[in-house]
Amino acid sequence: MDPSKRLFVFGCGALALSGCSPATIGEAPARRAQQALAPDLLPVDRADFRAWVAAFRPRARRAGIRDATFDAAFAGAGYIPGVVARDGSQIQTRRTFEDYLSIATSDERLTKGRAALARHGGTLQAIEARYGVDRLIVAAIWGMESTFGEKRGQIPVISSTATLAFDGRRGAFYESQLIAALRILQRGDTTPARLTGSWAGAMGHTQFIPTSFEGFAVDFNGDGRRDIWADDPGDALASTASYLSRNGWRAGLPWGAEAGTAGISGRSVRPQSGGPSFTVTRNFNVLKTYNNSDFYALAVGHLADRLGGTGPLRGTFPPDANGLTRNDRLAVQRGLAARGYDIGTIDGVIGARTEAAIRDVQSRAGVAVTGTATRDVLTLLR
Repeated sequence: MDPSKRLFVFGCGALALSGCSPATIGEAPARRAQQALAPDLLPVDRADFRAWVAAFRPRARRAGIRDATFDAAFAGAGYIPGVVARDGSQIQTRRTFEDYLSIATSDERLTKGRAALARHGGTLQAIEARYGVDRLIVAAIWGMESTFGEKRGQIPVISSTATLAFDGRRGAFYESQLIAALRILQRGDTTPARLTGSWAGAMGHTQFIPTSFEGFAVDFNGDGRRDIWADDPGDALASTASYLSRNGWRAGLPWGAEAGTAGISGRSVRPQSGGPSFTVTRNFNVLKTYNNSDFYALAVGHLADRLGGTGPLRGTFPPDANGLTRNDRLAVQRGLAARGYDIGTIDGVIGARTEAAIRDVQSRAGVAVTGTATRDVLTLLR
């Protein structure tokens, strides 16, 4: 997620959970999650960072943050070197739309999505009834953002946003996220230990940044908290529907479809020369307010359609630079998996693990070692 594309505006209420206090809810699981982080993503003590935090306190006070909230939030916080490294080296991966769509609608993601729909179908139907947003669209965003809750982010948000405010490329932006995160704690929606997310501060099942949370998050289950981090995804999914609804989603209108689909009218989009084209409606533009990318919005729409039972796209993509179609690349990956190689998800996208496995196969076969998926490699695997 690129936070600069996701300036939603979500709001939160006071904690009113009987039998629990803000200091104890869910902290043990959060600590265990932090223990699993890479070493460079753990907070460390630095004198210059502590000095920055001390200088930040008056600005937080002026924003309405009480000292007690501030002290509790920063009690275990620190500088996270890996966050700065990731921010400094962040480069948008130039994947083709075919690769992007293959990842978004891989067999594994579809299987997990259908299972998630079976588990939470009643909640999603209730959310659709309340907000008028297609439950399959909400589920697709959930799948795109966290693989249906599997990858919600484990990095402490106070530390990550403070680190980026102190030592990042966009200090003012991340200071605003930090203040919003402190307000989330002050209002009682969660605790410092449970306030976790991605390295850039995106949080929960559908990856809201803190300022996004402040404007649109909802307490769907009525427990007094807007808890987008809980194992129960209800609040997070409803918050996503709330966001889309308030950004103009029109109930009953499809997002669009592959060009030529009966009953769909709107403007045309062709994201890649030689690939399928699409007809999209105003709801497509609403999806782009969630992430301002044609690739993203088309992937969400298509994933929603696939979860609803629609088949793959009818249009085809041209072969890649090595002369392989997606089916050929899938055959390469399946051939490698059959030989015992761990290549991750079989999705037709040639990544680092697939390339490493190809190099090993080539080396064992005594041919030139390139790691490139070609027809010769496909022949070796047959």
